[in-house]
Amino acid sequence: MTGVQISIDRGGTFTDVYASVPGKKDIVLKVLSVDPANYSDAPTEGVRRVLEIVTGEPHPRGQPLNTAPIERIRMGTTVGTNALLERKGARSAVLVTQGFKDLLRISNQSRPKIFDLTVATPELLFQDVVEVDERITLEGYSENPYPEYIDISSDPALHVALTGEVIRILRKPDLVAVRESLQRLWDLEYRSLSIIFLHSYLYPYHERQVGAVARDMGFSVVESAALQPMIKAVPRGMSATADAYLTPIIKSYIDAISANFEGGFAAEGLRCDFMQSDGGLVNFRSFSGLKSILSGPAGGVVGYAETSWDADRKKAVIGFDMGGTSTDCSRFAGTYEHVFETTTAGVSIQSPQLDIITVAAGGGSRLFWRNGLFAVGPESAGAHPGPACYRKGGPLTITDANLFLGRIIPEHFPKIFGPNEDQPLGTGIVAEKFAELTEEINADNKANDRSLLTSQQVALGFLQVASEVMARPIRALTEARGYDTSEHILSCFGGAGGQHACDVASALSISEIVIHKHSSILSAYGLSLADLVHEVQRPAAIQFKSENFEAISTALTDMSAKASKHLLDQKIDASRIRLEVYLNMRYEGSNSSFMVMQEASENLASFKTLFEEKHLREFGFTFPEKKILIDDYRVRSIGAISEHKERSPFKQLQKVADLKVALPTPTSIVRVCFDAEVGYVDTSLFILTNLSPGVRIPGPTLILDDTQTILVKPSATAIILDTTVLIELRQNENAKGEVQHQVLPKLGQTVSPIQLSIFGHRFMSIAEQMGRTLQKTSVSTNIKERLDFSCAIFSPDGGLVANAPHVPVHLGSMQFCVKHLYNEWRGRLEEGDVLISNHPASGGTHLPDITIVTPVFDGGEIVFFVASRGHHADIGGTRPGSMPPDSKWLYEEGAAILGEKLVSKGQFNEDPQVAANKQGINLIQILIQEYTLPKVHRYMYAIQENAENAVRSLLKNMHASMPSSALNCTDYMDDGTPISLSIEVDGETGSAVFDFAGTGPQVYGNTNAPRAITHSAILYCIRSLVGSDIPLNQGCLNPITVKIPDSSILSPSLNASVVGGNVLTSQRITDVILSAFKATADSSGCMNNLTFGFGYYETIGGGAGAGPSWDGSSGVHTHMTNTRITDPEVFEKRYPVLLREFSIRKGSGGEGQHHGGDGIIRDIEFLIPGVQVSILSERRTRAPKGAAGGGHGAMGQNIWVRNDGSQISLGGKATVSFEKGDRIIIKTPGGGGWGTKVVA
Repeated sequence: MTGVQISIDRGGTFTDVYASVPGKKDIVLKVLSVDPANYSDAPTEGVRRVLEIVTGEPHPRGQPLNTAPIERIRMGTTVGTNALLERKGARSAVLVTQGFKDLLRISNQSRPKIFDLTVATPELLFQDVVEVDERITLEGYSENPYPEYIDISSDPALHVALTGEVIRILRKPDLVAVRESLQRLWDLEYRSLSIIFLHSYLYPYHERQVGAVARDMGFSVVESAALQPMIKAVPRGMSATADAYLTPIIKSYIDAISANFEGGFAAEGLRCDFMQSDGGLVNFRSFSGLKSILSGPAGGVVGYAETSWDADRKKAVIGFDMGGTSTDCSRFAGTYEHVFETTTAGVSIQSPQLDIITVAAGGGSRLFWRNGLFAVGPESAGAHPGPACYRKGGPLTITDANLFLGRIIPEHFPKIFGPNEDQPLGTGIVAEKFAELTEEINADNKANDRSLLTSQQVALGFLQVASEVMARPIRALTEARGYDTSEHILSCFGGAGGQHACDVASALSISEIVIHKHSSILSAYGLSLADLVHEVQRPAAIQFKSENFEAISTALTDMSAKASKHLLDQKIDASRIRLEVYLNMRYEGSNSSFMVMQEASENLASFKTLFEEKHLREFGFTFPEKKILIDDYRVRSIGAISEHKERSPFKQLQKVADLKVALPTPTSIVRVCFDAEVGYVDTSLFILTNLSPGVRIPGPTLILDDTQTILVKPSATAIILDTTVLIELRQNENAKGEVQHQVLPKLGQTVSPIQLSIFGHRFMSIAEQMGRTLQKTSVSTNIKERLDFSCAIFSPDGGLVANAPHVPVHLGSMQFCVKHLYNEWRGRLEEGDVLISNHPASGGTHLPDITIVTPVFDGGEIVFFVASRGHHADIGGTRPGSMPPDSKWLYEEGAAILGEKLVSKGQFNEDPQVAANKQGINLIQILIQEYTLPKVHRYMYAIQENAENAVRSLLKNMHASMPSSALNCTDYMDDGTPISLSIEVDGETGSAVFDFAGTGPQVYGNTNAPRAITHSAILYCIRSLVGSDIPLNQGCLNPITVKIPDSSILSPSLNASVVGGNVLTSQRITDVILSAFKATADSSGCMNNLTFGFGYYETIGGGAGAGPSWDGSSGVHTHMTNTRITDPEVFEKRYPVLLREFSIRKGSGGEGQHHGGDGIIRDIEFLIPGVQVSILSERRTRAPKGAAGGGHGAMGQNIWVRNDGSQISLGGKATVSFEKGDRIIIKTPGGGGWGTKVVA
């Protein structure tokens, strides 16, 4: 026997094996991924078992396997993913441009979770850093209004880059010094290196030179530009470190498996390929760490794409891969959708990967009752102890809910549970635990005058909430990108996919579900259908126009030849190779680029049409007058190696459409609960292998095979096909024949905590999708890259309903603006009107933050408001960037708008904020259609009440643990103005008074803070102290009374200057509140605002304050901001600057039992004369305080280094006209320490 093809997907729990044998039945196996008592390697064990079945002969364990019968092995693996998640990669070091040793540590300076006071950041992938004295930079800059021709012949330091742009070599690497540094690393037993030099994507030769020296010494080397030649040093550098960290692990893994075969993977006649993150196979010799991160999920994407897509129907497919701990969601519409910048396990990855969104909800996700809401995950029970039904003391999970409701049949599971692994699934313990949880929930419901629930309602409620949790990422893949979710097919796979298919489809109004017969091993099956792939990519900097078509075509032709040759060299016949060519296109002035694809044979001019179609669909508009630019060329060569291609399920359906196949007798009748009011009902149970193609089974029913359970609800019909089960969901129709989507059970005026939890997800999802739209459509660096924006939805009276967690200083403050505009424009607004405001008197924070408010109408009445607030680079005023450090009155800071109509009954969706609001309106209207307006409003107000109750509970608990009912703190601004706070907590009602009596008067300067800012700071602190997810809305502030003296720095007059209040005073208010609660030491206390001509604005992070059980993090944004900093390469490409240093300011954090975080050093040189530079900062004369005996953090410094070498201290606030060669060095404050330092 020869020609056996084996596909293996090694997962965390199980390794799935699919083998095709010529002339025989396919083989499907599942083996434990880890079973050291029986075998050392799961993939080898899978191959061994296949060989025994194929040959009929024993193949003893521990002996090399004869590969003669095997033609091809394909593998997908989570080894790289797990090593990344668990931080178990190889010891590695980084070589980086001098001045940037901490670049990857600082990254974009944002913190992962904005309400986490510990500011926990992911562990880095490298253990040592060597700075190399080399540097190149771009000559010229894209923001130059008068670009000049650059003559490179007159200056030997100038060179033409790969893109045709001109670069300047400032310093070449000293290879002797490099070798000495490398020797130190070698002596420390480092063997894996990554090299990240700035702008190497344009000029990779310095990386190549240093890499050659390192390889000569025996190192394994990853050069960032060779890995992915794209702009942005941080994600490219992190990708390189990930590859250096993971590749040795991958290579060791491959070598270990290969050694189990006679002749290894290189044996004659055997071909071994691995699945990459982009959905293509690659030879085992070329498989690397970075390409392995999505190796496991990628097989599943290929599996459902190849088995669910119908080329004639062209109906897009949603992939829904539900496992034990998480669910992966993706979309396929005829081509694989790739993303080029993602974050996995806290690591920014810049590499083509399938667009897969993972949500922490799976069969093992734990069930919680938190703050009056049902919560599913993100915590998981894991394999040990596992769900409660495993009989090992585990918690309640989604799996337990399914078992309790009869959706899992214990008799069809092996008796492998319990301490001795010899018992069936434990139904009794699950029933006990649900009874206990129901009792806890009902105690809360009774106290809050809500309906009491049965255990069945509780279990069903958790499944409903789980469906909504899993539906959110699907909406992000569809609605947020301009697609109608209901116009998709849902393809479900994974161990738990079949149990939840109908529920998730119902939540999304999807009417067709496809479940393949191999759905529980679809990642392995997908490997058998995958193609061999090779990609070539290079940067570009060229306008898309007919005059440049020849140059574009030449580049693509050259790359196509290289991509094809790679596959031809692997013995792939030319007739089986096809090419996809891509241009990474964007409008001039925009950062929203699209990787536009067409077949190599198509007309080059059609790229423009394809680009505009994508832009129009995703953003709702195009810019016909703007130039289109190309940032990258990309060619993907695809070699078809699979002989097995199956027909789509809809072709199979046509085949059996006219068949009259009798419904067989069920294997048994079981009792399943679908509706708590109805209870358990008789449900037919069938074994899939006993069912013939063409059988139609009306729900309710369960369909089982050896590896999966498919639940068919009463409103659905399952159709058995050759290779799939097709489920059709029936939607209720009204009298007009219009489809009615899911409707909540009638509850009178009572509120169900189940539905409250679902609405909480839906409201937040709307705000989040508004934010995605705003970020995508904006051309502003502040919005697109720094993420200085927020989006929210509001009740008809302007009360906050849901605010996506974007920038904390906007939390709670936008509702002041919406309420002001509501009162000012009451009775005068019509559908299509859009309002604009930025004035502090109308709820603004400072003038650059412009708020766009749009009413949502239904039946002629305003039923909601949606709003977005974004920081704009320049709105006038006395200084570029509209952040004047010396302003005294509001008029000096720019145009102030109390509230005007931006649009009157019109369509003006080109503005990003207007477009974001339009997206919010669309989604709210969908929600109203789904549930009716009265129900939506009922739960809108209920979610505010829920947040209020959560805050009252927090305050009651705080009061019980406080030594007295009053908390106090006073701190001072750099000018000596006090901010004084007294907090009085009422333990009976759970209310509190925040009294700022004693706070200093309005200042003759710009650190005055509008009242809305204080409310935002309070909301942020309360949410951070709660320590768990609660809805961010008006209800959070209802238990709190805020008293602020009139005409104080926190309640200034109408015309007072306020630009610093938002970015400086807000941080001091937060420090005062947290100090009063004795929660943390002070943070760096400042956003360190830098602006210069060209409208550029950035805020710079500092040190976080330490706490009772944690050290403060270094080089991060804290508290009231979380904006990102522009990547160094983008920064230098756009502006006439040279970033000389960007590093951690060592030793600036306060000492203590737990030390404060260190600040940042940022050194910028200006390359042209006459640039006006402004710095607006605090904590330059008063240090961030330590707590509980901890030391103070270091104060910040702003230094002007003139081109003659002389230095001038700028103080905290200054504006200077810089000459060519002048530099500004900003040293940001550290955080305070906590506790007395223990001396050993």
